[in-house]
Amino acid sequence: MPLTATTAPPFVTVLVRGLLAGLIAGLLAGAFAYVAGEPHVDAAIAIEEAAAAHAESAAGGHDHEDALVSRNGQRGGLFLATGLFGAAMGGLLATAYVLLSRRRRTYDDGRAGLLLAGAALLGAVIVPFLKYPANPPAVGDPATINQRTVTYLLMVVLGLVAVWAGSLGYRAVGNDAPTWQRAAAAAGGFLLVTVVSYVVMPSFQEVPDDFPATLLWDFRLASLGTQVVLWTGIGLLFAALMHHDRRRRTAAALPST
Repeated sequence: MPLTATTAPPFVTVLVRGLLAGLIAGLLAGAFAYVAGEPHVDAAIAIEEAAAAHAESAAGGHDHEDALVSRNGQRGGLFLATGLFGAAMGGLLATAYVLLSRRRRTYDDGRAGLLLAGAALLGAVIVPFLKYPANPPAVGDPATINQRTVTYLLMVVLGLVAVWAGSLGYRAVGNDAPTWQRAAAAAGGFLLVTVVSYVVMPSFQEVPDDFPATLLWDFRLASLGTQVVLWTGIGLLFAALMHHDRRRRTAAALPST
């Protein structure tokens, strides 16, 4: 059934479904991060504390300070943080869904939601991650944290621009062109922006030579996996909720017998 002004759900309805999908997906991502990521965080913190204790001992001082939040508090706050972040991302996804509703090539609510979530995962997560992968504690110079934060956020924006460029390339070829040509145009637009961004943006090589490579790799995989779980969950849950809402509205629009 084509989406029209009379059958399209109101923005508030879509927003609530996006927030709900994001909250649930955020909690699922938190569970994944707790199981797959926290052991690597503990290991990295142990390395950091050992290095700090060695430096203090060499200096003959005892300036060690306890953390403001305990590790148990941080673990509990993990679910709160991922839940709130997921809800925020779900709300943004729902807003984008409504704003782009008139430009969509598909009237399948579920498919549209999945495509948007996939685009967000590719542009806002994978593209920045390949340039600036996540680092565990004990990795990174505190003096460059502001610069690294700004460049990462800029890389997120450029990743989304790359996805947009791929979408423009796909549309520019025309509906009559073979599928492979449209796919090639989309890939070309995406890769062009991505490669230029990787070349232009600065790099940071701050991993200590003695930091365990396996721990670094496992932490980064867990970090990326958390984001994949989050956006996959948002896409699937939002698609399911919108599909259910479409079926309900379609059934309500049918003449009663």
